[in-house]
Amino acid sequence: MIFTVRTTVGREKTAIDSINVKIQGSSGPIKAVMSPAELKGYIFVEGDDEDSITEALRAVPHVKGLIKKQVEIEQIESFFENKVEVIQFKEGDLVEVIGGPFKKEKAKVTRINDQKREAKVELVDATVPIPITIKLDLLKKINN
Repeated sequence: MIFTVRTTVGREKTAIDSINVKIQGSSGPIKAVMSPAELKGYIFVEGDDEDSITEALRAVPHVKGLIKKQVEIEQIESFFENKVEVIQFKEGDLVEVIGGPFKKEKAKVTRINDQKREAKVELVDATVPIPITIKLDLLKKINN
């Protein structure tokens, strides 16, 4: 049986760590715990039954309560899929930085590291071209 647990937003990992410490080494009611990055303030708990899970979660920091409705595995399968969005950049592309300290700056790609998903860019409007390494997720291609 899988249930949804409400937690303090931003403290999902702390709640999971506390649950893991509490159940460590025991064959208690909780079998698995998961926190999808897309859902803030919620974690999923798999266990034997609702009452024993509720009791096991009692006094765990940042846990606000158990949602009584059971969750089917099909409803949460999408959280297990590895979604890597393919972003294609090549050297010489003109890009806009969409996050971080250089947000809204235009830059030219000078090198790409696919393993680290980073690009080395030079800001277009800078007086002195200084190479900056930035994550590919923070770049948006500009049509030339």
